[in-house]
Amino acid sequence: MKSMSGLVGGIKQQALLEEMQEMVGYLQNAFLEGQAVHDVEKGLWQRILKLGRTAFGAYLALFGDGDEGEHCQLKDGRTVRRLAQWHRREYLSVFGLFELYRAVYGSREGQKIEHVPLDERLQLPPGKLSYLLQDWQQGLVVEMAHTTVSATLERILGLRQSVHTLERTQRDMAKVCEDFWEARPTPPAEQEGALLVCTADGKGVPMRGAGEAAPGAEPPTSGAMRPGTKKMALIGSVYSVDPYVRTPDEVLEALFRESPRSESPPARPEPCFKYVRASLQRDEADSTEPQTQEIFGWMAQQAAQRNPGGTKPMVLLMDGQQSLWDAGLQYLPQDTEAVTDILDLLHATGYLWKAAHLFHPKGSEAARRFAKDQIRRILQGEVNAVIHSLRWQGTHHKLQGKRLETLEGICGYLRNNAHRMAYDVYLEHGFPIASGVIEGACRCVVKDRMERSGMRWVMSGAGAMLKMRCIYLSGLWEEFIEFRIQRESQRLYPRYAANDPILKPLLAA
Repeated sequence: MKSMSGLVGGIKQQALLEEMQEMVGYLQNAFLEGQAVHDVEKGLWQRILKLGRTAFGAYLALFGDGDEGEHCQLKDGRTVRRLAQWHRREYLSVFGLFELYRAVYGSREGQKIEHVPLDERLQLPPGKLSYLLQDWQQGLVVEMAHTTVSATLERILGLRQSVHTLERTQRDMAKVCEDFWEARPTPPAEQEGALLVCTADGKGVPMRGAGEAAPGAEPPTSGAMRPGTKKMALIGSVYSVDPYVRTPDEVLEALFRESPRSESPPARPEPCFKYVRASLQRDEADSTEPQTQEIFGWMAQQAAQRNPGGTKPMVLLMDGQQSLWDAGLQYLPQDTEAVTDILDLLHATGYLWKAAHLFHPKGSEAARRFAKDQIRRILQGEVNAVIHSLRWQGTHHKLQGKRLETLEGICGYLRNNAHRMAYDVYLEHGFPIASGVIEGACRCVVKDRMERSGMRWVMSGAGAMLKMRCIYLSGLWEEFIEFRIQRESQRLYPRYAANDPILKPLLAA
């Protein structure tokens, strides 16, 4: 046990040895008594937590109270004195709660504390919760309801985390999300796909009504908001992918296939460095401009970084919402040859099915044949011919009133988006023509976590959840956690250095 003695410097060594001996004795007795493996596993885990608490407490004790003498000099040259009273703070780790009594420095008691050596040496977080505990709890929060996370942590670690604590921690962590995205390195060019794709869509988030705000939470932005009202969040995604060349007939077959293919289709290229971001923001006029600026500004930044000089084909793939296309025109490259605008095929086919049901009963074979024929022509680039055909059908069937109005809306949609529907050309170039990535992102980011039964959100809580969940779903969680810890340490302890000579004699003892 010499190495352990060197580590703890004799502090609580006896307690550590006794707990380890007790653990060994527990395992021996469990074997002799023939205990079930699940009971032993549970008992062993409880003892490991207890041993970890003792060992971690011994490590903290190594640093003492951080006393650097009666006076110390700050980085700016000012001299501060040690205050008479040692100050207490709590540190909640995965092993439980610890109390630290530290020497603090300032001008006098009651004034701003200028320097806390122990906090700096340990690089303590700004609040009570350890960075590891924050990592674990928020990694669960982005997937599970707050009450479920609270109960899960209590079962595993014996720590009770209130819903308010979980929500507050997420809001604090979300504050550095923007800086994290700004600092992201450009993906290696040799690992990127040949096409760069940008895509965006809106997704409603259920909000609390005026009388439903949780204690301590800000009220909804509109006093007239009713329970169940949704606020539209903006989801954006950027990824690269290699071309996937297909024919219109192959796409049509995939859309109308009623049974699995007997042979596997060619492997579809996988998206590379697929990042997702979401934003829910409003300005004083309750407009969505702030979130549009955030998401499309980020997409433009990604395009500039990952496609410098516009050397690779770039696709903007979205549904028919005009405000999204206006934002794309405003933020993304203006050169029409640099960006190919593509209307999501599935949104277009939805309108064609709607047209089919104006002329044929829903679920009928005639409606299916009609829709399939129109979709085939759309895939072959015959948008104007389809519009002409639909108008002729309307005249032939003598549509009137609401049905005629619906047909005019369908034709208007196709006409307004015809310049984004050259699907025959897109397929020849291997461009994606369906926005499955952003549809999936909207489902994963919002619906799967934020639209569960009974869930209602306030703006700040919803915004924080969207930011954190997107980082998690983009596969960047570990990088984000490390970035935040480094950012917080730099902010709180700017003079700290890893080779601080004060630490060396302590660790070598």
